[in-house]
Amino acid sequence: MTARTVLVTGANRGLGKQVALEMAKLGHKVWVTARNAEDGKKAVETMSAEGLDVHFRHMDLAWPGSIGQAKDEIGDVDILINNGAILEKGDPLAVEHDALERSVRINLLGATHCLRAFAPGMIDRGWGRIVNVSSGWGSFGEGMDGPMAYCVTKAGLNALTKNASIHFPDTVKVNSVCPGWVRTSMGGDEASRSIEQGAKGIIWAATLPDDGPTGGFFRDGKPVEW
Repeated sequence: MTARTVLVTGANRGLGKQVALEMAKLGHKVWVTARNAEDGKKAVETMSAEGLDVHFRHMDLAWPGSIGQAKDEIGDVDILINNGAILEKGDPLAVEHDALERSVRINLLGATHCLRAFAPGMIDRGWGRIVNVSSGWGSFGEGMDGPMAYCVTKAGLNALTKNASIHFPDTVKVNSVCPGWVRTSMGGDEASRSIEQGAKGIIWAATLPDDGPTGGFFRDGKPVEW
C-alpha cells in the first residue's frame, strides 16, 4: 500500500496506541491525537524511538473547536480512525445526565466533527479511508444490552457510517469495526482479546484495497449485524 497520512483519535493508550503503532510500522505517517497531552506525547516518544514517523497533536473530542484547530495544524489526512471514546455505566434511568452528555459529545459528535473536518480533503483527492471504532453493544442484532450511553452512541456511530457511505464517493470508504472485547483500561483484565487481536480488524478496514467494501459493520473482517 502507498504510504499515507493517518490520524488516530484517542491514541495515547490501549487500542488506539496499538493501531497507531501498527500503522506506523506499515510505513505510514501517523498523527496520534488525545485529550491527555502528557500521555500522548509519551506514546509518541516511545514510537519515535523505534524510528517511526509518528507525531502528536492535542485534540479534545468533546469540543469542536479543538478538532478544528488540530485540522488547521495537521492539514489533510488520508486515513481517519475514529477510536476515541468513553464508557459511562448505567441503564437509561441510572446514568447521570452529565455522563450521558459527555458520551454523546465524545463518542458520536466527536467522530462526526472529525469526519466533517477531514473527509472533504479525501473526497477532493479521490482517496480515503474512515474507520469508526464501534462495538457489538451498538448493534441491534446483538441485543443492545450494555450501558445505555455507550450502546446508544455506538449505534449512532454505526448510523453515521451508513449515512456517510451513501453520500461519499466509493473512493472514500467509511466502515464501522467492532474490535471485540479487548483487554484495555476500558475492557478490563477479564476481556477475551489482546490489544493486538483487537487492532487487527481496524488495520484491515484502514488499509482496504480500492475494491473493498464501504458502509459496512465488521468484526475480524467479517460482517456484523447492524
